[in-house]
Amino acid sequence: KMKELYGKKLGMTQYQNEEGIVVPVTVIEAYPMVVVAKKTTDKEGYNAIVVGFADVKENKVNKPQKGVFEKAGVPVKKYVKEIKVENSDEYEIGSTITLDVLEAGDHVDVHGVSKGKGFAGVIKRHGLHRGPTTHGSNYHRRPGSMSAGTNPGRVFKNKKLAGHMGNVNRTALNLEVIKVDTEKNAVLVKGSVPGAKNSVVNVAKSVK
Repeated sequence: KMKELYGKKLGMTQYQNEEGIVVPVTVIEAYPMVVVAKKTTDKEGYNAIVVGFADVKENKVNKPQKGVFEKAGVPVKKYVKEIKVENSDEYEIGSTITLDVLEAGDHVDVHGVSKGKGFAGVIKRHGLHRGPTTHGSNYHRRPGSMSAGTNPGRVFKNKKLAGHMGNVNRTALNLEVIKVDTEKNAVLVKGSVPGAKNSVVNVAKSVK
């Protein structure tokens, strides 16, 4: 059985479990996903279903995307994603997948795009140490020595320097599903997940 869905990160709160212990949780609003197309081993070389989710006005979708929904005979959706499955024949085009594919106690990986921080220095970006603060050192938050002089006469690749920080794909591994609320379409996951509020995240069965 497929255990994967897409949702919107609403933010963090706390939840009191049956033992009375307060657990930090992230609330993810799980979108009902409509199957709009299927990928098969014969044609594409792998099995997957293409799902659309999150309602949107028709004039917000371009013509090629609109064609995908018209072919499937379903209303247009804001996002289109692929989910790998073992057998795509088990899914009907036009059918809806809801959040009851998950249940409390499951362990999941949550994939998201981390918050963008813009251009950041080495201390914020990589946790490097700062220079002396007194005695006129004039060297406080800079990157430090570059390389070994004449030999090799260049800076090695992958050296930790200042630059663009955040706004990259990240995965929070092996988080426990604390509660699945089918009435409010919400999943409570223990701990924090990458991304800003209202960003789209993928919740999938844990790989480890």
